Amino acid sequence: MPFTNISLLRGKSPEYLKALSDNFHRAMVETFDVPPTDRFQAIHQLEPNELIFDRTYLGGPRSDDYVFFHITIGKPRSTEVKKAFYRRLVTLLADAPGVRPEDVMINIVTTTREDWSFADGIAQMIQQD
Repeated sequence: MPFTNISLLRGKSPEYLKALSDNFHRAMVETFDVPPTDRFQAIHQLEPNELIFDRTYLGGPRSDDYVFFHITIGKPRSTEVKKAFYRRLVTLLADAPGVRPEDVMINIVTTTREDWSFADGIAQMIQQD
């Protein structure tokens, strides 16, 4: 049940965004125990003054192709699973749409089951009274 906000600078083509989205989801399915139909993402293309990032802090050098993935999850994953996901994601994104590993930043936030409502004002992930 991950939900991912993907932020990058404005100007990428629909094909680029599709490859970004598809390969992100592929990495989630292959390494993060996410079902193929569990796909929830929001892509935010921002102006240069709206996406502020250091070009060299703990990595880089980052280019204008920098992409930030902010992933909110409900089921905790082990450190090993997260590391495998990070590696698989940068490999897939390098292939398509051609994002350099130095330009990929990932943040995972874990929530609890009662923090989610998928529809109808119901907390589907917890037992209902």
